[in-house]
Amino acid sequence: MSPNQTGQVPKLPIPGVRNLIAVGSGKGGVGKTTVSVNLAVTLARLGYRTGLLDADVYGPNVPRMMGINQQPTAVNERIQPLENFGVKLMSMGFLNPGDKPLIWRGPMLHSVVQQFLRGVDWGELDYLIIDLPPGTGDVQLTLIQTAPVSGAIIVTTPSDVSLEDARKAVLMFHQVKVEVLGIVENMSYLVVPGTGQRLDVFGSGGGRRTAEEMGVSFLGEIALDPLVRVGGDTGRPVSLSDGEEPNTKAFQAVAQAVVDRLLAIGPQTGPQIEITD
Repeated sequence: MSPNQTGQVPKLPIPGVRNLIAVGSGKGGVGKTTVSVNLAVTLARLGYRTGLLDADVYGPNVPRMMGINQQPTAVNERIQPLENFGVKLMSMGFLNPGDKPLIWRGPMLHSVVQQFLRGVDWGELDYLIIDLPPGTGDVQLTLIQTAPVSGAIIVTTPSDVSLEDARKAVLMFHQVKVEVLGIVENMSYLVVPGTGQRLDVFGSGGGRRTAEEMGVSFLGEIALDPLVRVGGDTGRPVSLSDGEEPNTKAFQAVAQAVVDRLLAIGPQTGPQIEITD
């Protein structure tokens, strides 16, 4: 049966992009964009050609977290992505700066997601990280139905409330036949300054336990650390540090786990491999 008969739209590849990685969460406030930004920066520092698409149209925080907020230009009707820290970037925050809210319905969201995917001159990328809005709404469905997503990462905190929604996000990706690369547990614990004591602010071990229960990989823990917050607020992600910061190492471990998972599930290329037709 043809795509037209089934009502499905063919999933056309994004020219030059080897892997599309969706970063989602069942609910807001778990640090999904923080994980997306630091994952992208870490992959770029490892030598991979990396892009970051901020698909959280209503709450685009990538410009602030990546320390850049300019107006993109167009060449031959193709939007040229901005770039910082070796990562190519596109966000609604570049096109609609300031505090003016967007009040859009589904069809307009579909249009802007398609424009960001196919109207941006991404060039040759090993990884395009897509920071999704929280939940399981129109943007997620548009992306999944029209683009060949290589895999999805679910971000959660250890709390039962967050884990409840994370399970829904995992099941959504399973239902639409997108590989879940694994779960990242953000804000896992706090190391008390001056004492070194570990304090489980939001509970303990929930992300790993949920990953095991749902049969997906556990990609790693990210501590609740003021330096992560400062990095996001100032546009200098913590993953830019020299590697001695614990969370810099944690993001490096998550990035390597993602690379390894993609290598395990299908064809994958790195910066050292020449892409040929």
